Amino acid sequence: MAFTYINLVLLSISIFISIFPETSISVDIERGFLQCFSSGLEHSNSTAEVILTQNSSSYTSLLQSSIRNLRFLNSSVPKPKLIVTPRHLGHIQRAITCSRKHGLQVRVRSGGHDYEGLSYVSDVPFLIIDLINFRSISIDINDESAWVEAGATLGELYYAIAKKSNVYGFPAGSCPTVGVGGHLSGGGFGTIFRKYGLAADNVIDAEMVDVNGNILNRTLMGEDLFWAIRGGGGSSLGIITAWKVKLVPIPPTLTIFNVPKTLEQGASSLFQKWQTIADKLPSELFLHSVMGVDNSSYNSGRKTVVVSFTGLYLGKAEKLLPWMQNNFPELGLHLNNCTEMSWIQSVLYFTDYPINGPLEILLHRNQTFRSFKAKSDYVTDPIPVAGLEGLWNMLLEENSPILILTPYGGRMSEISGSETPFPHRNGSIYGIQYLVYWDSNEETPKHIDWMRRLYAYMAPYVSKCPRAAYLNYRDLDLGVNRGNTSYEEAKSWGLKYFKFNFERLARVKAEVDPSNFFWHEQSIPPLFN
Repeated sequence: MAFTYINLVLLSISIFISIFPETSISVDIERGFLQCFSSGLEHSNSTAEVILTQNSSSYTSLLQSSIRNLRFLNSSVPKPKLIVTPRHLGHIQRAITCSRKHGLQVRVRSGGHDYEGLSYVSDVPFLIIDLINFRSISIDINDESAWVEAGATLGELYYAIAKKSNVYGFPAGSCPTVGVGGHLSGGGFGTIFRKYGLAADNVIDAEMVDVNGNILNRTLMGEDLFWAIRGGGGSSLGIITAWKVKLVPIPPTLTIFNVPKTLEQGASSLFQKWQTIADKLPSELFLHSVMGVDNSSYNSGRKTVVVSFTGLYLGKAEKLLPWMQNNFPELGLHLNNCTEMSWIQSVLYFTDYPINGPLEILLHRNQTFRSFKAKSDYVTDPIPVAGLEGLWNMLLEENSPILILTPYGGRMSEISGSETPFPHRNGSIYGIQYLVYWDSNEETPKHIDWMRRLYAYMAPYVSKCPRAAYLNYRDLDLGVNRGNTSYEEAKSWGLKYFKFNFERLARVKAEVDPSNFFWHEQSIPPLFN
């Protein structure tokens, strides 16, 4: 028989064990997995096309290609024993079977944007199933739908839609390198969600592989599991490989505007007014606020807070302006602040790409990122003036803080909080994403400490009982699952992400994955009683 890739890998492992016997348990697990995986394939040579070991020449480049938070590139961060890059469902089924048999934890990665690196970091022996080859997209304009595989990015989905039509879109996030798999399974909101709801609200079917290797669609999985994966986080329940989504109608002309104001220019009073109208705007209007600091010479070297009011209106400027002038005249919006464009150009705008540039830029998967820490909150009552003054002082302590404040209301208030696991609906004025960036690993403790102090400061001004958080802005400060965490212990984060939906999610988990094979540091634990 020919000397195959798997033979070569096993020979290398045997030599490694003889040199470093203390690592033999870990290496035995790896060897057992490779033998198991290869034995399930018709031609063992195909293993080389699917599995990368730590000795593979392209292991490091593939591992790093989807890491968006550079603090997880630190050499001390645990690395996967293997990276599986399946080319069809059979490879995923085999990877699950062999991982269960040989005690390897599975992490699943589509785009790699998970804020705490849970799709590519673990403290136990693990492998990554990287869905980079699951990227096909099929658009059916007549049916107003699309099938999109979980490894595709939002940018690839938007590009595919735009190539078919200029009057359809999809309500998902603004960052084009986000993977579809995790984005939709966590909820997924963007610039048109006040009109059309979340990305997860517009899912009409799905394909997934469960813990037993069964391939399921909506009919086969049943409505409880279909409910759970649309906002409950698919990585706790199986491996979602594709989504069927409903496309939404978009007018041919949209209007964009951006009005930045410093504190000296009245940003504080403008934000106070924004808080009172943010969730009451027409559903066709998305008007978010972004807070940051300005150190530029424009302010004579004086550091100050800047609040940018950025809007997207599903229509022409001539209809937008009268409403803004009647309801938010303090902003001083005029026609020369507005730019009319198509929906796909608005996608480019919110990605900071030239709106008249080539759409192919949305297909670029590699993007330069920095180290960062994030948290999230939901606001149910306007923050008072005194609270804002303290917030400004907190922001001025940092060089690169960003707060993105996203208005709710509109369609989000019309959908029941129990319709999907995503509960943050009626009653939320706006959501907050806190971000802080830095470049050097030595700076990490300082910036994470600042973020935790900011989060503590905001406690009196945000939602309570529980203090809510958004699953896709994962935050391990809320609690950590070590694999045997009970339902009661997991409430520390589960109720924040899912509120009254957490118990139902845990019961679905018990039905579909009773052995808790699909676990990670904030996965849903099974609840049996």
